[in-house]
Amino acid sequence: MNETKTSQREQIELALECWYVTGATASGKSAVGLELAQLLDAEIVSLDSMAIYRGMDIGTAKPPAVDRQRIPHHMLDIADPVDDFTVSRYRDMAISVAQQIRDRGKHVLFVGGTALYLKALLRGIFEGPPANWEFRTAIEQELETVGLDALFSRLEMVDPVSASKLHRNDKRRIIRALEVHSMTGTPISHLQNEFDIAHSPANCKVFTLRHPRNILHERIGKRVDKMFREGLVAEVATLLDRWSEPGRTASQAVGYREVIDHLQNGKSIDETRERTLFRTRKFARHQETWFRGLEECRILDLPDTNVNDADQARQIAERIAANASPAG
Repeated sequence: MNETKTSQREQIELALECWYVTGATASGKSAVGLELAQLLDAEIVSLDSMAIYRGMDIGTAKPPAVDRQRIPHHMLDIADPVDDFTVSRYRDMAISVAQQIRDRGKHVLFVGGTALYLKALLRGIFEGPPANWEFRTAIEQELETVGLDALFSRLEMVDPVSASKLHRNDKRRIIRALEVHSMTGTPISHLQNEFDIAHSPANCKVFTLRHPRNILHERIGKRVDKMFREGLVAEVATLLDRWSEPGRTASQAVGYREVIDHLQNGKSIDETRERTLFRTRKFARHQETWFRGLEECRILDLPDTNVNDADQARQIAERIAANASPAG
């Protein structure tokens, strides 16, 4: 077995020894994570693909300074918004941080809602060959004449498994799947199988907070109101003033894309808020679908009440600690 696979196996073994609090946006992960970290004598590692960016604080609901002083937090503010931060880069950095925390005699608690990061930690990730820019340029030129449907039909022929998992309009992943097949002669779905083997939830400490849909929607509404009240528009204006245009990943973050449209194209603030609310609810549904598909996750259904205080967070943290695997 080559060094990359050995390294990934070691990373997975370490990741399986860590604790996780996940869930959809506005589900209360941060508050519960703080209480659980206190119970475990743990340090928190962010599991949020947008909280890694400096200056993106309000729209990502980044933990405030008082919480970071209470419990050490890691993997926050480590990249500029113009950077496109890859999943493999996150995994490598997060595992390194986790090892350092364990070396200090502390538990490691990942808190956040980026399911793709969670999957990469628990199962590893297929990195594949590097980008072939000559191939990508040729594909982009071809797109101008034949359209994306033709490329998707080609993918259905060479890799029907990948095609069945992708949306017909997911241009980036369609091109990547065709690129890998072109370079290796093997469908990317076959190469990814090694990193798609689930672990028993009994051997993991991954807890997913789940609210009834109506309660989650209320919480999201309050979250969005709070973001705009605390200065999301000014935050985005500052980012645009400094960076002109954030990177592709950062600019697609929920709330930021809508506010950028407001600032650059004159959309009204009311419309901007409504679009942010709609997209946040849609994003939450997408997160819940991801978590349901990860067998490692233990779903923790929360009461049908919209209470968000320290007492409830402590009660949830105690439930998580009580339901941990004996090996934990």
